[in-house]
Amino acid sequence: MIGTGRRRRRRTGRVVVVVVAVAVVAAAAATTGSGLGAVLRDGDRSNSPGGLPPQTAKVTRQTLADRQTQAGTWGYGKATILPGRLTGTVTALAATGSAVKRGQAIYRVDNTPVVLLYGSLPAYRALATGTKGPDVEQFEQNLKALGYSGFTVDETYSTSTAAAVKEWQDDLDLPKTGTVDFGRVVYASGIVRVDAQKVAVGDAAQPATAVLTYTGTSRVVTVDLKVDDARLARKSAKVEVISPDGKKGAGKIAEVKTIVKPAEGEKPATTEIEVTVVVDNPKALTGLDRASVTVGFTASERRDVLTVPVAALLALAEGGYGVQVVDGTSTRILAVQTGLFADGRVEVTGTGLVEGMVVGVPA
Repeated sequence: MIGTGRRRRRRTGRVVVVVVAVAVVAAAAATTGSGLGAVLRDGDRSNSPGGLPPQTAKVTRQTLADRQTQAGTWGYGKATILPGRLTGTVTALAATGSAVKRGQAIYRVDNTPVVLLYGSLPAYRALATGTKGPDVEQFEQNLKALGYSGFTVDETYSTSTAAAVKEWQDDLDLPKTGTVDFGRVVYASGIVRVDAQKVAVGDAAQPATAVLTYTGTSRVVTVDLKVDDARLARKSAKVEVISPDGKKGAGKIAEVKTIVKPAEGEKPATTEIEVTVVVDNPKALTGLDRASVTVGFTASERRDVLTVPVAALLALAEGGYGVQVVDGTSTRILAVQTGLFADGRVEVTGTGLVEGMVVGVPA
């Protein structure tokens, strides 16, 4: 002790700078009662009542979860733009809100149909005898699904394929050329719902001009997340959906997309994470055509772990963290390893750390 005239033997162990580790969660650092920059050694004890921390908390055993809520929209999901490819005059459009299935016309140009088919690869060229590629196979799969036969579903557009196409064209009142003109078919992942018409009957059909927008037919919740929150967007992860009237329901992340929005004027390009959530019980939101909802995400969860308030952490001079254990009127420093941070608490492990132990919480 100071003033005894004796020199204490140096003890081995970690050197600790008593600085509250709130910086881990971007908060301001605080000091302990020992003063900013006071140097302690791992395992050192203080028997001075004046050295006790101003506040204490218990080490608790609990489930710790990294949860976050975000605003979402209940509806049919984000609309996709359908651009025109054929030239002429728009003579018919599928009605807003209507469902269009495989083989049906989604709009008409010069009174000839533009047909919806299913597939992930967009149409990008005309298909004729001798054409080869995955787009040929995708088209032939649709042709077979519509009931046409006599050809092999593969990546080659054969004379047999052309013969089946002539039958298909005859049924659609199209010229029987055996060739699928570019723009005659459009692809979607399944049945679509027309969201909005972008042209009117009688307008000129021009390549690359939006004809209409469409969505899927199932109601879903969509959430736009910042890239910094990408940890929340895990496909198949469970979420909680809260309706405008406060009702809670379960849901699951069905799709995660990275969306890059190009720069506009002085606005720089931005990147967002688009999350699609399927609600387990859509009836809970019956009567709401489109509404703002709240989605609760759980990025990670740790069950049955020891935790302390984040403010109880002390930063070790050589790196890592410790806590100030309070035993009656004495204290000691105990090194710990940190895990998940959530709700103002942090998962901790360390030799000798047990549930119910009292630790200091510096002011």
